[in-house]
Amino acid sequence: MTELRTVIEKDHKFYFNTFGDRIPVCFTSGKGMFIYDADGRKYMDLLGGIAVNVLGHGNDVLVAAITEQASKLIHCSNLYYNGNQSELAERLVGLAPGMDRVFFANSGAEANEGAIKLARAFFYKKGKPRSRIVTALNSFHGRTLATVTATGQEKYSKPFAPLPEGFVHIPYNDPAAAIEIINDDTCAVMLELIQGESGIVPASEEFVSAVSAACRKHGALLIIDEIQSGMGRTGTFFAYEQYGIMPDIVTLAKGLGGGVPIGALLANEETAGAFVPGDHGTTFGGNPLVCAASLAVLDEYSAKSLVDNASDMGRYFIEKLQQIRDPHGVISEVRGKGLMIGIVLRDGGAAEMKMELFSRGYLVNSVGSSVLRLLPPLIISKADIDDFCRTLETIIGK
Repeated sequence: MTELRTVIEKDHKFYFNTFGDRIPVCFTSGKGMFIYDADGRKYMDLLGGIAVNVLGHGNDVLVAAITEQASKLIHCSNLYYNGNQSELAERLVGLAPGMDRVFFANSGAEANEGAIKLARAFFYKKGKPRSRIVTALNSFHGRTLATVTATGQEKYSKPFAPLPEGFVHIPYNDPAAAIEIINDDTCAVMLELIQGESGIVPASEEFVSAVSAACRKHGALLIIDEIQSGMGRTGTFFAYEQYGIMPDIVTLAKGLGGGVPIGALLANEETAGAFVPGDHGTTFGGNPLVCAASLAVLDEYSAKSLVDNASDMGRYFIEKLQQIRDPHGVISEVRGKGLMIGIVLRDGGAAEMKMELFSRGYLVNSVGSSVLRLLPPLIISKADIDDFCRTLETIIGK
């Protein structure tokens, strides 16, 4: 077995330094809610690979589907028909109110890139080009040049200037700003209904309603980025189902493959028609292997009622965290929906709290100086939640 020290030395010597000094651990296996390092130490995974491992680790159905498909055919190119791809497209359309067609990519960033292209193509094909894309400050939409520009955080885009033109950012949860900025020149509004990378900040119903109404008034397209909030994480398969709106385009990724890289761009029939042969494509997107994995994930969702579990366990988790918050005062706020939860620490220290939890065998994420981000697998139980909350209360009560 390779020693952790050797892994770190090779990483520092040969890998791009894009992640800085990572937490000094190398994971080698996992089962259910737990993941194990090279020394066999067990950790409860409350981050889920950043909302990816929706079935937890080592799910037997997912492993069997990947193994079986890999033994038959891994890749064959989108020059040919693909039975797994067409079946998965049908399944997703059935789960996405108002959506009629799907395009598969390799990641959330690619799905969002495709959404931007589709929106601009929509107006170009009508002979009335519009290029202006409105997004929110503190949003996060990906790492490609276009999606990093769409992201409303300058720290992610500033080093890569000159940036693509046509992107405008408005304050999140500011209905008046949305009404003022969205006009007849707006191509689309791209919006997260919960800003994950900024600390689990839900959109207000008033803000979302104002954005949707302004899009309809001015004929702009509404793009909902469900990369992190989709796949049942908020208690419905898509978060937009809770806001009473109907997007034109929806993007999805992360948990869709249960750990296998896949993204999806969904649109209604009229909007999807803007892409014609040659306008968009992918080499790997939606190949037989990733689609087999995603179909297995959806089978497990049905078999284990995981969307309902996310709703029930999310409600229970937030209630337990609120109980901890009140007597100690260390936690100033608990926010989120379903199993997309942010714990706001009154006096900061989120990074230190993350490492304290890590030392006790729990994986969480810190966002900024004050927020712990929880994105656990959707298989989480009350016993798991109770276990974590007891430890968290012990730490903050010291």
